[in-house]
Amino acid sequence: MPAVEELTGSANDRKSLRQHAYEEIRRQIVDLGLAPGSRLVERDLAAELDVSRIPLREALQLLQQDGLVVLVPRQGAIVSPFSENDVRDLFDVRESLEVLAARLAAERADEEGLARLSEQLEAARTATLKRDRPAIAAANAKFHQMIVDLSANPLLESLLRPLEARTQWLFHLTKDRDPGRQCHEHEEILAAIAAHDADRAAESAFHHVHSGREASLAMAAEWSGGSIDPVEATKGRRRARSEPT
Repeated sequence: MPAVEELTGSANDRKSLRQHAYEEIRRQIVDLGLAPGSRLVERDLAAELDVSRIPLREALQLLQQDGLVVLVPRQGAIVSPFSENDVRDLFDVRESLEVLAARLAAERADEEGLARLSEQLEAARTATLKRDRPAIAAANAKFHQMIVDLSANPLLESLLRPLEARTQWLFHLTKDRDPGRQCHEHEEILAAIAAHDADRAAESAFHHVHSGREASLAMAAEWSGGSIDPVEATKGRRRARSEPT
């Protein structure tokens, strides 16, 4: 019978490989390296990431929980379609929960937390000046996450955590929105939170989220390209065979 240390080591190794696969596929989806609706071929991904099928499948299950992947039993997986309706639903939730987060942050944020939020806004400003759109999207997503952290409400954090990846994904998909305007709106939110003005923070947060709704829905109508049937999408390609020499 294997020693306890060997069994523990094996489990830890698989967990590490699962986490590696999860983080890399998540990054590729959120950064748009893998487009919504793309088929995920296990054999290709396992080779690319240098992992076996077991940790890869576990990673895909985690990504399904994030809403980034759709798994079709006995057929495969695709990157989740991100349709106009999905974007509308996400905005409905954000306009309620992120507004609450801003209100609570204004009531509860300490000087250390405000300093971190200010530093994050500066990172967004720097990315905006450089016109580095992927960096802008990442910095803005982080700014929103930090406001949730400053709300100091574990239940609210647990409600928003499953949406975190999809919100980041949305920011990358809509990175052509005016970054200067987004930066200005973030400055207004920060000023209200720093002043501990809960009403103004909530109003600024709602205005900021809502102002992106129509533009994002219009972009979604372009990138989603109609409905995608996951069952049909996973029937697609087989791994190409090399031609005989």
